[in-house]
Amino acid sequence: MIVLAGTIGAGKTSLTTLLAEHLGSEAYYEQVADNPILPLFYQDPQKYGFLLQIYFLNSRLDQILAAQEKPQAVIDRSIFEDALLFQLNADLGRATQTEVDIHKSLVDNMLAETNVAEAKKTPDLLIHVRVSLETMLARIQKRGRPFEQVDQDPALYEYYQALNARYDQFFADYDRSPKLQIDGDRYDFVADETARKEVLAQIDQALAAQK
Repeated sequence: MIVLAGTIGAGKTSLTTLLAEHLGSEAYYEQVADNPILPLFYQDPQKYGFLLQIYFLNSRLDQILAAQEKPQAVIDRSIFEDALLFQLNADLGRATQTEVDIHKSLVDNMLAETNVAEAKKTPDLLIHVRVSLETMLARIQKRGRPFEQVDQDPALYEYYQALNARYDQFFADYDRSPKLQIDGDRYDFVADETARKEVLAQIDQALAAQK
């Protein structure tokens, strides 16, 4: 099992597709386009933040259970990132610390109850796609989701800035499995075939080291 990590616009979904095709694996994607809570969260994060986390938790557990039935799987978001995102919302006053603590406890309990805790805590590889804030903002603007745009909500700039910085710390602290960081500024694996081959070669090498 391989899990992807990274900020909004880092290219997790694209790399998941590329990697699944490269390895002949099943791909599992975060629900965004059909997520009924996400637009509401951007309108009123204090009201809908906890509900959004519960929605994501439910969908991620479904993915984990489905992925474990496959010989190989690539998941475009790690369940452990949710704590980072929700804690940031609390620190910015968009959620309460009580809600964050309840969510963390719920994650631990649900993983234990579904008997998938150990499998999720030790994926074969976590891949962090790191991009600069400038690249992140450019890609958010390019993909055009209205509720993500800074020009419609200037307060999002502070959120994106803090989010990007915390992902660096997330990767530095992550010790649940082998990990690999991809430089998403240097390697535009979506548009550049040479960069794509280099990134896939880095991942192949990281996977080979685990055998």
